[in-house]
Amino acid sequence: MKFIIDRFENDIAVCEDENGKIIEILKSQLPKNAETGDVIIQKNNRYYVDKKETSKRRQEIEELMDELFED
Repeated sequence: MKFIIDRFENDIAVCEDENGKIIEILKSQLPKNAETGDVIIQKNNRYYVDKKETSKRRQEIEELMDELFED
C-alpha cells in the first residue's frame, strides 16, 4: 500500500492512501528522512520512502506550477 505524507502534527504523520482516505501513522514508524509530500510504501509492517515515485510526483507538481504561473 502507498501513502503520501500530507503533514506532520506533533508525533503523527497525516497521510493519504491510494483511495484518498486519510490515515495517521506514528512519526516514529517512518524513516527519519521522511518529509511532507513523500510517497511512502508499507511492506511487512515497515514504511519506506519511494524516492522514485516521490521525485515523479514532485516533478509533475513543478510542471503544473510552471503552467499556472507562465507569463
